[in-house]
Amino acid sequence: METRWLGPVIGLVIAAASIGAAILLWLTVGADQPVNPFPPVQEGLFLGWDVLYARVRPPARVFWAAVSIAILAAASVAVVERVASRRARRSTDVRETPLSPVVQMPLTRRYAGPVTVTVLIPSHNEETVLPTTLPSLLSQSRPPERVIVVADNCTDGTAGVALANGVEVFETIGNTEKKAGALNQVLRQLLPTLGDNDVVMVMDADTSLDQGFIAEAVRRFENDRALMAVGGIFYGEEGHGLLGQFQRNEYTRYSRQINRRRGRVFVLTGTSSLFRPAGLRAVADARGVSIPGRHGDVYDTHALTEDNELTIALKSLGALMVSPAPCTVVTELMPTWKALWRQRMRWQRGAVENIGAYGLTPATARYWGQQVGIGYGTIALYAFMLMMLLTVLAVDSWVWFPFWLGIGSIFVLERVVTVWRGGVRARLLAASLFPELVYDMYLSAIFVTGLFDITVGRRATWGHVQHGSAPSVAEAE
Repeated sequence: METRWLGPVIGLVIAAASIGAAILLWLTVGADQPVNPFPPVQEGLFLGWDVLYARVRPPARVFWAAVSIAILAAASVAVVERVASRRARRSTDVRETPLSPVVQMPLTRRYAGPVTVTVLIPSHNEETVLPTTLPSLLSQSRPPERVIVVADNCTDGTAGVALANGVEVFETIGNTEKKAGALNQVLRQLLPTLGDNDVVMVMDADTSLDQGFIAEAVRRFENDRALMAVGGIFYGEEGHGLLGQFQRNEYTRYSRQINRRRGRVFVLTGTSSLFRPAGLRAVADARGVSIPGRHGDVYDTHALTEDNELTIALKSLGALMVSPAPCTVVTELMPTWKALWRQRMRWQRGAVENIGAYGLTPATARYWGQQVGIGYGTIALYAFMLMMLLTVLAVDSWVWFPFWLGIGSIFVLERVVTVWRGGVRARLLAASLFPELVYDMYLSAIFVTGLFDITVGRRATWGHVQHGSAPSVAEAE
């Protein structure tokens, strides 16, 4: 059931849908002739400051048409996701949705013993971060039963650091398929030895867990026999100046969105997620049959973003998963703009290529809508900034528009509220507005570049940040 043929054209499909949505709104707005019944008025304010303002506002029909289109688009995606989720949960099709709760509940009626946790930490030259990560993991309020550092083609002391901290080491053999290949090697040996209640946790070597992370995840597994995966909600580490604050604000908004969705998962983040063995085995069995990938592999080695792809795979098989609010982690941030570009290019290309591999299905409908939304937002953002620039260059005097000032104030308020949990620095940066808009333009440029690269068939690379006093980005072939 592979649909990788979509790969070469998926960039064009997303671009066409985004541009089409923009044109639709443009035609709606342009249907009315511009009217300016309120010429600018000059008034004096305190301290003799004169202000020129105009009460121009869009016609009510145009305003409500734009609002209606936005609500309709958002509602359509939400309804499709909700319907797909409910159907997956109630499905009795053992072949297509073997992980649906209706199928799984009868299989788990018998008590299979207490939940145990085996942690896998894929590591490529991580000797500088493991001395912090491993003690933090082992000091959890509910520590794991096993910790295995998966040393993948390491040329430093990663294995030695792991052994010194009293955990196991699994060294990959001849792996050329990056993180996904390393995890596949260890899972081939590990999964056959695990029982129904022995969950597997995969976490990055540079991640620090909240002290109650594992305890909360285990509680969820104990209370819901049909639950297949528990994901973490990530926040950014401190440091890295203004660029670091941009990323922290971005992650804070994402975590707030997940919490407002009551833990409904977008992506089972590679920073830290737990899986039932039954779920991982079902994915391996379905690879090359009903979902993309090589039969027998848990992780698709073709995917640039293996965590996002595994999430789609589990959803496609009807799995129930959640990201609870107490399961928080602190993860690394990119220290330079160049490193950020490489990271986000991999994320963006991986996300697009994943939905291209699966095609348009109930499980991927939300992801398609998300990509079209990003494309539409990119067009809107760049058009807005261009119009601002042209206005500044064209007018002789500045004119204030109360209507648009009101709309802008609502936008600024939303930006501040959504990062409130991040503290004073996060709020001040959000309130300043334009620095974050420039950051958003940078991310939008990555989105456009990613679509272009996919369309022209440019080869993708896997970026890896080397941790240490002088971070650098190594490009893997």
